[in-house]
Amino acid sequence: MTASFTGTSRSDVRRLIAPLALAQFICSFAGSNMNVMISDISRDLDTTVQGVQISITLFLLTMAALMIPAGKLTDKIGRKRCFTLGLIVYGAGALVSAASPGLWALILGNSILEGVGTALLIPPVYILTTVYLSDIPTRAWAFGVISGLGGIGAAAGPLIGGLITTAISWRAAFLFQALIIVVILLLSRRLTDPIPADPKRPFDVVGAVLSALGLFVLVLGILAADNSVPLMVTLIVAGIVILVLFFWWVRRREHAGKEALLSTSLFRNRLSNIALVTQNVQWVLLMGTSFTVSAYLQVVRGYSAIATGVLFTAATVGLLLTSLVAGRLARRFSQRSLILTGFVLCVPGIVLLIWLVAVTTTDWAFVPGLFLIGAGLGLMLTPSVNVVQSAFPEEAQGEISGLSRSVSNLGSTLGTAIAGTILIANVAAGSAAYGSAMAVLAVLGLGGLVAALLLPRDASARHPAPGIRAAT
Repeated sequence: MTASFTGTSRSDVRRLIAPLALAQFICSFAGSNMNVMISDISRDLDTTVQGVQISITLFLLTMAALMIPAGKLTDKIGRKRCFTLGLIVYGAGALVSAASPGLWALILGNSILEGVGTALLIPPVYILTTVYLSDIPTRAWAFGVISGLGGIGAAAGPLIGGLITTAISWRAAFLFQALIIVVILLLSRRLTDPIPADPKRPFDVVGAVLSALGLFVLVLGILAADNSVPLMVTLIVAGIVILVLFFWWVRRREHAGKEALLSTSLFRNRLSNIALVTQNVQWVLLMGTSFTVSAYLQVVRGYSAIATGVLFTAATVGLLLTSLVAGRLARRFSQRSLILTGFVLCVPGIVLLIWLVAVTTTDWAFVPGLFLIGAGLGLMLTPSVNVVQSAFPEEAQGEISGLSRSVSNLGSTLGTAIAGTILIANVAAGSAAYGSAMAVLAVLGLGGLVAALLLPRDASARHPAPGIRAAT
């Protein structure tokens, strides 16, 4: 720990994690707040719902594709420098998005610049937390605050975005993001890099290109589903082939004694592998539900941004309530139990969203399902992250942090791409298209439940992850 944070008091830790947690919050907020602006943006920029979906998906995809390379880059240029650079790029993207004259500018600002900025700044958040806080319970406490605020940012994004859009404009929501970035920069002035940067450390450029290109092509294939099935199949197969080439390249470099972008040893940890699957599915459910319900309400039912955001308050409340008690529950139950319970709440929540919307037209039909999904996610977001991060020593935190964040953001991307594409491809079918998209999410949620059942009963039991109360 550096001189700035030599103390062990709660106030010292709060000063450390305040800018880091706020950074995770705003990046998660950015991934979901645009969902309630679909109608306003498409009308203002003279584009389509699919155009807005592409912008949202490309933002999430850029994060996922660049998170692993960015995690490795932190060792070369330094954690603090990478964090600051990410904030600056993100802030510039928010300003470009706010001034967008057309969809192309929104894609440049939001999808590319904000996506690159997020990829640069998120790995340092988890690396700095791990390296600064050597005490396991305190580290778990900090992870609870950071990942919890990430979940709250994603869940509250529709409400905050809806309020800003209705009161001012959708452009003001991007100015709000830029303002938060300035606050984070001010709060992070005292942060210093606990480990010196190593400019001479080799960087696997080929591996970075192959991993990013593989994920990019794969998701593009999913987005092409409503235009051309042959194109969809071609792109998905091409993406898989490129990712196979990536792993072949990584193995080749390792066998040659060279540093690879991603160590294959990370995938030999069974506990971490299973936890990564649960982590991925959690974000599939969160972002898939957020986009599908938001698009359905605005495009099919004609809801305004604020009306859509208000309904999503149910998910935010559910997430907050379970996060507040997660710390106490973690002292009594294993991480596995909390993750399992989370999926047990989420899957029925999705089923309720399908059934109640089918049998009634009242606005409140969305509330029970969204509440259960939020409650389930509040219980399991932090335990999954803690299990993954705690499965590796400090020297591997750069790699595992990048992989963990990439897996989470890939889940967000897949959730928006898969469920959103199903809905938009059949939007004329109205409720039937909505039901199909949500049913796919329910099936994926069952897959997450099965993965949670495979976790060891004592998974990371020594390192309970408290909830959001730590932040208060």
